[in-house]
Amino acid sequence: MHCTGETIDLPIVHTGKVRDVYLFRNDLLIVASDRISAFDYVIPTIMPDKGKILHKLSMFWFDFVKDIVPNHIITGNFDKFPDELKKYEYLRDRSMLVKKAERVDIECIVRGYLAGSGWKEYQKSKTVCGIVLPDGLKESSKLPEPVFTPSSKEEGGKHDENISFEETVKRVGEETAESLKKLSLALYKKVSDYAFSKGIIMADTKLEFGFHNGKLILIDEIFTPDSSRFWEVEKYEEGKPQDSLDKQYVRDYLETIKWDKSSPAPVLPKKVVKKTMKKYTSAYEKLTGKKFKL
Repeated sequence: MHCTGETIDLPIVHTGKVRDVYLFRNDLLIVASDRISAFDYVIPTIMPDKGKILHKLSMFWFDFVKDIVPNHIITGNFDKFPDELKKYEYLRDRSMLVKKAERVDIECIVRGYLAGSGWKEYQKSKTVCGIVLPDGLKESSKLPEPVFTPSSKEEGGKHDENISFEETVKRVGEETAESLKKLSLALYKKVSDYAFSKGIIMADTKLEFGFHNGKLILIDEIFTPDSSRFWEVEKYEEGKPQDSLDKQYVRDYLETIKWDKSSPAPVLPKKVVKKTMKKYTSAYEKLTGKKFKL
């Protein structure tokens, strides 16, 4: 399977919008590519080294939240990979060996601020995913408390759809639904509190879980600019869209060129690529306290 030109001679399990998953023995190898997606489409423009930023940030967070919930990581350190994988230098700093889990087909979204589709819904009905919110909130307002707003995990190009907690219970059972909600909110609280101390607001985030040996574990990537909305505390201003450190910048650009979101996605100009990568790098460096080194 290809990843920006690199061929990895392993059985492919899944090709996602930005990550590729391979079978390695009884485990999985997840590779973060330099692709970027928006509005459920893969953009045909490569973001140089984006996969490395996402990988390093995910590894930072998996370690940070391991006291809340176990995760699927075996190792994300290329130097500790089995010898037969070390011939693929491309994998360095962008891949992790993980335990195979039975994925729960629910996207676990936590919102702490009113933005995106949540803001659109609130304007119509004073709700977010059916959860009633107070009157008088503005775009980008901080919510009285974070809310768990799951969505369906759809395959085959279908758009994920917001679903109610009751619908989540129907799909996965009450015990699992309650666990997903409790863990997602606990993870959001710990990470958002820490991020705020580093000058970043995590407005919302998306998490995925799976079962391994009968226990719920955290899988996929976590708390990256691909799966979260990051705003700078010093620039935050309620009542308008925020200048975010994530792929919202790409979405905003695509809105300005009036792309119909149903035909193949357009190529991004170099300046949009450069600015996007600057945002991703800034998020990584502020959150981890480390310089991003290639």
